[in-house]
Amino acid sequence: MFPSIVKTCAAVIAAVFLLANARHHPEPIPPGTVYLEPSNQRPGDPAKGYNYLIYGDYVSSGVPLKIYRQGTRNSRFDLGRKGVSQGIPFNFNVVTTADSAQFVVPNCLTCHAEMLDGQLVIGLGNNTADHTEYNASQFRAATLAIAMKYGKRSPEWKGFQTLSRSHESIGRLILTQTRGVNPADKIFASLAAHRRASDLTWLDDKQFDVPTDVVPTDVPAWWLMKKKNALYYNGLGRGDFARLSAASGMLTMRDSAEAQHIDALFPDVMAWIRTLQPPKYPYPIDADLAAAGKKIFEKTCYKCHGTYGDSVSYPNLVVSTEKVGTDPLLSQTYQRFPEYHNWYNESWYGQGPNKGILQPNDGYVAPPLDGVWATAPYLHNASVPTLDDLLNSPQRPAYWKRGFSNSDYDPVKVGWRYTVETAKKDRETYDTTLPGYGNGGHRFGDKLTDEERKAVVAYLKTL
Repeated sequence: MFPSIVKTCAAVIAAVFLLANARHHPEPIPPGTVYLEPSNQRPGDPAKGYNYLIYGDYVSSGVPLKIYRQGTRNSRFDLGRKGVSQGIPFNFNVVTTADSAQFVVPNCLTCHAEMLDGQLVIGLGNNTADHTEYNASQFRAATLAIAMKYGKRSPEWKGFQTLSRSHESIGRLILTQTRGVNPADKIFASLAAHRRASDLTWLDDKQFDVPTDVVPTDVPAWWLMKKKNALYYNGLGRGDFARLSAASGMLTMRDSAEAQHIDALFPDVMAWIRTLQPPKYPYPIDADLAAAGKKIFEKTCYKCHGTYGDSVSYPNLVVSTEKVGTDPLLSQTYQRFPEYHNWYNESWYGQGPNKGILQPNDGYVAPPLDGVWATAPYLHNASVPTLDDLLNSPQRPAYWKRGFSNSDYDPVKVGWRYTVETAKKDRETYDTTLPGYGNGGHRFGDKLTDEERKAVVAYLKTL
């Protein structure tokens, strides 16, 4: 029970790490696209960054360690950590406060690690988490257990209340319509509404309204960050990526002094993330078919998605919603509701030589495709279950239900095996008729023949 309590708010970390430092782009750029200029980034120490990632206090409030241990077993996926962190699952850290209270808190890997082919892949976006329910009853149970064990004047009680306060304020605002997608954008907007811009202290009353829609996103792979010049699917995040990413602490931080502490350590985390490489495709690949697919890809796809192998390039282009045609709600929401990005740019995060900047765009960034085989479902809202469906838009299902185990991976269509449904049956049924969940657009593969699509899919397995 208690591990899921900590996980509920952890998706705040999901959208903060889409980084990179590429410097080149094709000339001229294709019509309907905009080039994203690079920004200077602070250097960091990868080893220190990994240590802070799996032991750090960037989220500082959670469930007291002894309460968490009640009824839970040690995990074999504990990242080999020692001391009080031994046996704690990979997606939680144990932090100790100034008054010696110990808490189990969500970490970045709650959203940025996933099981694949029986292995934990750090950096692969979580595509199985369930954000469809508000678990108020579990928070009430935890509150009662902490009060009984420690009392309401204890540091354990005080520490848990910080997380509980955030959960109570935003929990009902961030529910998705289906399992597997992430509400990170809505979490950030909801938390910003409760934070004073100047010093980031908590406000019980919201200072601005947030949109009612919860726009679903697919958590992207961390190993793509080294190629990208902007954060987030619409290229919204500019300036210093460590500063932008350190905003994950908004979930539980006290004020800008704590934010400054986190911000000083995040360049190291970014440096470590930039060392990640995509996993290799684990199944047989038809080499001749892949070679043919490479030729097709380099004629039809490279201008937006870049080149690979011996000649690596990535253009860093925002493709207009009109041109790409994918569900526009995510891009439109930031333009229709400027309160959040205005708040951010005026806040502590938007100040100083290492400031972060939020600049909405009308469109989406065409992503790098390194390790694309592992990152299903596809499109920014996870609305397309396989690469084969992505390259043949008429066959995309309007309602579909995937499996959530390793055995459900489809090495032929490259993605997740699924059943086609006639309506939304439950929280695991993806309904593409809902706002923000549309599976249209990106029809660039429709002009290919069936054999050409097979060849391109074979080539994408090699990236």
